[in-house]
Amino acid sequence: MVSLTDEKRAALAEKLAGMKAIQDLIISNEQEFINQCDDTEIRDRLQKMLSDDQKNLGIIETAITQYGIQSEPKDKVQQMVQKAEEMMSGSDLTMYEKMAQHELLKHGQVMSGLIVHKAAQIVGADVQAALAPINTVNFENRAHQEQLKGVLEVLGTRELTGEEADQGLWSRVQDAISALTGVVGSVATQNSDQSDLKIQDIIRMDHQKVNVLIGEIEQSNDNQKIQEYFGQLYQDLLVHSVAEEQVVYPTVRPFYGDEDTQELYDEQAQLREILDQMKSLEPDSQEFKDMLQQVKEMVGDHTRQEESTMFSAIKSNCSSQQQQQMATEFKEAKKQLQLEMAG
Repeated sequence: MVSLTDEKRAALAEKLAGMKAIQDLIISNEQEFINQCDDTEIRDRLQKMLSDDQKNLGIIETAITQYGIQSEPKDKVQQMVQKAEEMMSGSDLTMYEKMAQHELLKHGQVMSGLIVHKAAQIVGADVQAALAPINTVNFENRAHQEQLKGVLEVLGTRELTGEEADQGLWSRVQDAISALTGVVGSVATQNSDQSDLKIQDIIRMDHQKVNVLIGEIEQSNDNQKIQEYFGQLYQDLLVHSVAEEQVVYPTVRPFYGDEDTQELYDEQAQLREILDQMKSLEPDSQEFKDMLQQVKEMVGDHTRQEESTMFSAIKSNCSSQQQQQMATEFKEAKKQLQLEMAG
């Protein structure tokens, strides 16, 4: 019988949940710093960081949903966040000391992002695809670290001497960021804004991940790996299909047509039946392999119809804003379904 859980994937989901919790803390800190800061230069830089970090929170949330497993952060992470919130809201620390702690949070977030990236390479190609946008978050956090070093230099010099730091420090900060961009510039040029993703983008990402998972199963002779990949394939297809039936199909039916829309419903119902049957089979059995081929063909036919005629109908009948709103609702539906499965 195929298992639908895998320890490595669950551990990675927990790490991602920790990153999201820390990102929320980072945003809260920066909002507080902006309110407390009367230095125009520093406040403007913090405002830009805040904008980046709010966008990066969206990237992390989208990556988690595309990854397919919702989790809670470790207890230690939750406790650390609570203590940090108390420390940052109190008056015991100077602004310099609070900023120093914030820079450490940024460093920790960079390391978590790098570890997630490396772990994804080990766990599977589907995970790499789902979590690729995290690389953009990693780069921007590194750039923020360089800016925070400049902020700390200004604040620390003022607190110790009452005088201003060398005015050339911001040029040095920019040089450091430029050097960093030269090393990982390809990451910086990625389209990292998740707010303008349309429903076609999200559905296409789901389709690509499913194809990768099917390919991984076909290429593996390791029953344990096949179990791992099928477990993720099962969950991804279930969540994707139910979310489409909750959000997408009711929206497109009026202009896509009853017959074509009903065909999509029927295909997904049949696909779920086959996947449920596969759960009880041994992954090295011929019946499992035959059913996997059937799933592959059904998914291929289904995705071709969606990505051609349905996508065309959506583009012709929905504004860009409506397409983006549908994407937001679709992601939220997926998230809720994933939480139910995790629960």
